[in-house]
Amino acid sequence: MSINTVLGKCEPRDLGFTLIHEHITAGFPGWELDNAGFNRKVEMAKVVDKLKEIKALGVSSFVDPCPMELGRDPEFSAEAAEKAGMRVIIATGLYNDALGIPQHFRFLSPDDIAEVYVRELTEGIGKTGVKAGLIKTATGGIPGMTTDTAITKNEENCLRAAARAHKKTGAPILCHNSEASPFGRETLDIFESENVDFNRVLIGHACGVGDMKYYFDILERGAWIGFDRFGLDVIAPDKMRMASLFGLLAVGYDRIMLSHDSVACWLGRKFPAIEKMFEASPNNHWAHISKNILPQLRKGGVTEEKIRIMTVDNPRAYFGG
Repeated sequence: MSINTVLGKCEPRDLGFTLIHEHITAGFPGWELDNAGFNRKVEMAKVVDKLKEIKALGVSSFVDPCPMELGRDPEFSAEAAEKAGMRVIIATGLYNDALGIPQHFRFLSPDDIAEVYVRELTEGIGKTGVKAGLIKTATGGIPGMTTDTAITKNEENCLRAAARAHKKTGAPILCHNSEASPFGRETLDIFESENVDFNRVLIGHACGVGDMKYYFDILERGAWIGFDRFGLDVIAPDKMRMASLFGLLAVGYDRIMLSHDSVACWLGRKFPAIEKMFEASPNNHWAHISKNILPQLRKGGVTEEKIRIMTVDNPRAYFGG
């Protein structure tokens, strides 16, 4: 099955080393109304330099699952991909109830929302001509700010919409599941009721949960998990992520993909809380896994085969290869 990238189609076998969850641009809903300014030329140069850095480290594909309402910019991403020579895949889909799902979509049924997703996957995003290559979902609160006790009705509608768009297009689904309230199991329950192929579902941000039973429950059902916030120490230290990862690999679980969830360009004005978060997480950048995490894995006895499985083979299989 071919994959939509921001520069056209590619085949799963062409992906190579893939970072499964990063962000070129991101902004909280309403940022565009602030008029704080965005120097496109300066930000583009910064992004291209960062993409070229990880390309030199062996990364050849980059998945940016920014949902449609959090600052996704298909044309910016396409220009950056072309200038850096990086394969970039972006998403359709909506974020969680705490920070997303604009009012318009709250009035729509799951089928109506799915129709929007399908259009972005098959025809393109707006008038850009750029097609989404996967579907993003999100549930749960914000670490340190809110904690939800259940998936909300609006989030469930978006999950069902993602499931239905997946069934119509075959596109994989990538799920943001907050560490503050990880609903990976409940997400899979909803997807199971919609007959989703779990081999095309990634339960993201699992690495900050630190609960082996949570990992086992998801992996035993045939879904993938994302260890995709390396370097984001303000949420969970890398030592905990590494302990969980070593443990899973040691007992034979390797349906895992790696990334950082690092944002290159924040849109709108800078917030002190966000600035402090990233000051406390200096390793949350796109090169951290290649420069620091993989050497630690090797030092701990993880084989090159296992590293290749997580960085090359699993993304390929997830996208249908």
